[in-house]
Amino acid sequence: MRTENEMYELILGIAKNDDRIKAVYMNGSRTNENVPKDIFQDYDIVYVVDSIDSFIADSNWPGSFGEVLYMQYPDENPYFPREKTDSYGYLMQFADGTRIDLTVQSVHHALQHIKDDKLCKILLDKEHILPEIEKATDSQYWVKRPTNEQYLAVCNEFWWCTNNIAKGLWRKEIPYVQDMTNYHVRKQLIIMLDWKVGLLTGWSVSTGKSSKYLYKWLPEREWNLFLSTYFDCNIDRAWQAVFNMCNLFEEEARYVGEKSGWKYNEKEGKAAYSFLQYVWQLSKSN
Repeated sequence: MRTENEMYELILGIAKNDDRIKAVYMNGSRTNENVPKDIFQDYDIVYVVDSIDSFIADSNWPGSFGEVLYMQYPDENPYFPREKTDSYGYLMQFADGTRIDLTVQSVHHALQHIKDDKLCKILLDKEHILPEIEKATDSQYWVKRPTNEQYLAVCNEFWWCTNNIAKGLWRKEIPYVQDMTNYHVRKQLIIMLDWKVGLLTGWSVSTGKSSKYLYKWLPEREWNLFLSTYFDCNIDRAWQAVFNMCNLFEEEARYVGEKSGWKYNEKEGKAAYSFLQYVWQLSKSN
C-alpha cells in the first residue's frame, strides 16, 4: 500500500502537470484532527478545473492514479440522476488498497461550495482562485442540543416502532424485523446516545459517521450493552437483543430528560415494554 506522502505527491503531481487543473482541495477524515488515523482512510480530493467535459470524455483518465481494482461513477447512477455540468465524481479503489474519492468541479461550482464543508483543506491553488478558508474543523458535525419537542418525538418513535418488531418476531419475519430494528428503532437509540455524549462533553464533539465513535465517551457497561442490541437470524437472540435495546434506551432517555429538565414519559415506555413482553410470551407457543 502506498504511503500518505506518496499519495499526496501523486495527487498534487498530476494536478501540477495538467493545465486544466487550477486548484486542489481535500475534505473528509484526513482533514479532521479528532479522528484516529489508519491505512484505510480514503482521500477525498477535489480538482478545480475550467471544464469537466474533457475529464468525463476520457475513460482512461482514472488510471493515472494507479492500477484500478474497481470503481464507481456516482453521477451515472440511474437511481440518483444528476446534471453533469459543474461536478463529476470518481470513486476509485486501487489494487494496492488505497482509495481516492475524486471530484472534478468547475471553478464556478468550487467557489460556490468550497465553504459548505468545514472539514476542508486547500492543498494547491496554482492561480490563487480559491478564497481563504478557516482551519479544518468538525464543528458542524458536533452533536446538536435537542429541544424538548425533539426529545419527546424520539422517545415516541422508539417505543411506537417496537410494536412492529414484536409482530415481526412473532411472525418469524426476520428481514422485516432487521429492517424495522436497524432503520427505525436503533436510529432513535443512537440519537439518544448521541445526546448523552453531548451532555457529557458540553456539545463539543462529533460521534462520527453512524456514531461509530460513541465508545470514546460512553461508560464501558453502556457501550457493551449497546453492542448486545445487534443480533443475527436467531429468534430467541433477537428477542433478547430487543429487550436489551429497550432497557438501554429507557436508561439513556431518563438521563437525558433529567439533565435537560424534561420529563420522560414513563407511562408510554412501560406500556410499550409490556406489549413487547406480551407478544414474547405469545411467541413461545407460536
